[in-house]
Amino acid sequence: MRVLLTGGNGRLGRWVGPELRDHGYEVVSVDRCLPAVRETGVHYREVDMGDLGQVVGAAAGCDALIHLAAIPQPYSHPDEVVFLNNVGATYNALQAAMTVGIGRAIIASSVSAYGMAWSRPSFPPLYVPIDEAHPFIAKDPYALSKETDERTAEMFVRRCGMTVLAYRIHWIAAPGEARRRANDPAYTPDLDANNIWGYVDVRDAARACRLGLEADVTGFVPINIVADDTLRAEPTEELLQTWLPTLERRRPLPGRASGWRTTRARDLLGFVPEHSWRDATDGA
Repeated sequence: MRVLLTGGNGRLGRWVGPELRDHGYEVVSVDRCLPAVRETGVHYREVDMGDLGQVVGAAAGCDALIHLAAIPQPYSHPDEVVFLNNVGATYNALQAAMTVGIGRAIIASSVSAYGMAWSRPSFPPLYVPIDEAHPFIAKDPYALSKETDERTAEMFVRRCGMTVLAYRIHWIAAPGEARRRANDPAYTPDLDANNIWGYVDVRDAARACRLGLEADVTGFVPINIVADDTLRAEPTEELLQTWLPTLERRRPLPGRASGWRTTRARDLLGFVPEHSWRDATDGA
């Protein structure tokens, strides 16, 4: 299978390309800036996602799409730039996929789409664990861009029968990075309470991308991609009682269990995170 990978030089894309290659996929990795050091067996192309013709050209001959290209957070660019860049890139990626006959796509949505991550002031979720049915309450351009990306994906599913998985990914940590954050005295629990102290290891997120290509699913499917534990040493229920005492609990969260529900990822993708910052080898 030949896969078009957009944002291939990004934080996650740099890991997805080798993950796919190592499992027998042919990878066309596109980005506006190509890596200085290129992975053997990955085909690289410089592509502007704002130019539909370039995207269609890169997609020709591909069987699947993994779309990761985006401005990854608000406030680094003007609001309108964040929104228009992200929704335009997603539209072009899916339009190109439809044009060349690609039947399956994975797009990088974000847990930020729920609204809590980047809003200023921030606010808590409506309940925990946060599942895919939690409403979107966007108050910033990045959250709105991800919500719009998902609505765009639904339109293409209705239009041409494409299958699109929208991965709602939490903060992506490079090997050792989550451990450093968790052990940083400046990372106090109040700073991340409204995000329920979540994260995902980049190696797990890359594997989830591969599993999505192989999963027996159809239609539009949003899926939380989050680690099974929190970034805190304290028990999750203790953290919630201290920092979010009025938050609705829909089921117990024993030990250091994540406040994000990932049952759908396990059931549909067979995805179970393999990496935790608590592992002795996490920094390797």
